[in-house]
Amino acid sequence: MRRAGPMIGGMAQAQVLTFTDRGIYCPAGDFFIDPWRPVDRALITHAHADHARWGHGRYLATHGSLPVMRHRLGDITAESVGYDETRRIGDATVSFHPAGHVPGSAQIRVEVAGEVWVVSGDYKLGPDGLCEEFEPVRCHSFISECTFGLPVFRWHPQNQVAGEILDWWQSNASQGRFSLLGAYSLGKAQRLLHMLRDGPGPILTHGAVENVNEVLRAQGLALPDTVRVTPDLDAKAHPGALVIAPPSAFGSSWARRFAQASTGFASGWMQLRGVRRRRAMDRGFVVSDHADWPELHRAIKETGAENIYVTHGYTDIFARHLNEIGYNARVVPTEFGTDEDGAEDAA
Repeated sequence: MRRAGPMIGGMAQAQVLTFTDRGIYCPAGDFFIDPWRPVDRALITHAHADHARWGHGRYLATHGSLPVMRHRLGDITAESVGYDETRRIGDATVSFHPAGHVPGSAQIRVEVAGEVWVVSGDYKLGPDGLCEEFEPVRCHSFISECTFGLPVFRWHPQNQVAGEILDWWQSNASQGRFSLLGAYSLGKAQRLLHMLRDGPGPILTHGAVENVNEVLRAQGLALPDTVRVTPDLDAKAHPGALVIAPPSAFGSSWARRFAQASTGFASGWMQLRGVRRRRAMDRGFVVSDHADWPELHRAIKETGAENIYVTHGYTDIFARHLNEIGYNARVVPTEFGTDEDGAEDAA
């Protein structure tokens, strides 16, 4: 697409979206996208806690995100939309498009007077068999995460990683050990359940994981059978089980009921040896719901955008790289975290 609007300091004039201390703001529609301070009207890309926060007056999200948001945020004033459904808000036209991050996640397209911006939220391009696949959206300006914006981050095929985890689980089960696997409660846990559905034994889940499972199952998401870990559960009645729990549960009295367990952690950060050592897990499995280095480049290229705003991650390095290869790139400070670095531990 051709760039619209005058240039200021190498970037297109921010007439569609601006960056404020409360979040990404659209003056033409008087709404915010994933704001981190309370606002009257918030459009939400997905239900992770750093993007969908409590305290806004009105929420708008996809049909797939809103049930989890209600589960986490309680009684909120909210409505939902389908993918590709167009809404007119003030003088802005908005629509939500699949981001491939977690079930229900979206990129938000905003058009004002013919100029189009897209806020990607968090995204990945590789299909996982569970959530809606990423859909490139043409635009003039693209706001992109770069959680894993370094060349070292390159994901292996999902079936290869699934084989590694299944081998680890099978080995533990044959020795009478539990396999305690750390994964964040929305997105990663369900992806692992889908990947490991034909495993060698039962799957037990922490309450935080199972609460989200129940919400997603009620929406029609097909997940394998799981057993909720309750205070009166007899772990010995489930020999060789895989136990999926948020990382915050490790080292707690909750986890100590699984004596002789082998521990593992599923995250994109497991690509880095130093992180694996600090996590002090027996095994690290590289599974991420964020774009890797090649996927970031592909996503940006497919938008056709010349103006790229990068948020949360290796922002300075990635923006410099994008400028070197011909984009107009700029770092935008935000208060987003990531489920990959622990924002969802307690969810």
